[in-house]
Amino acid sequence: QVQVVESGGGLVQAGGSLRLSCAASGRTFRSYAMGWFRQAAGKEREFVAALSASGGSTYYADSVKGRFTISRDNAKNTVYLQMNSLKPEDTAVYYCAAEVSKYGSTWSTRYDYWGQGTQVTVSS
Repeated sequence: QVQVVESGGGLVQAGGSLRLSCAASGRTFRSYAMGWFRQAAGKEREFVAALSASGGSTYYADSVKGRFTISRDNAKNTVYLQMNSLKPEDTAVYYCAAEVSKYGSTWSTRYDYWGQGTQVTVSS
C-alpha cells in the first residue's frame, strides 16, 4: 500500500505562485509514475500534469502549459507542482496520484493511489 500526502496549498492573488508537494511512502517510489489532478467546485476532476517514473517524460494540460512545472525528487519520495502566473480559474482542490507504471498518464482511472487533496484558491 502506498500513502500519498499533498501539502502546500493556500490562498494567493492572481499572478502569484505556489509550490505543491506530494510525499509518497514506499521504497518503490522511483518505479511509480506520478500525476496531479484538480477538481473545482461543481466540476469534474481534471488532469493537470504527469511525470514518468524516470522523470524523463512530462505531460501537461493545455490550460497550464507554460505556467506549471511538475518534477520529482526520488531521494525524498516527493513530487512537486510549481504553479506560476496563477489565475482565478486555477482555484480547485489539487490531488496527487501514483500510478504503478513507469510511463505516466493523463487518465485518472490509470492511477492506483490518491492523496486527500490540498485546496488552492486564487483571488482576482
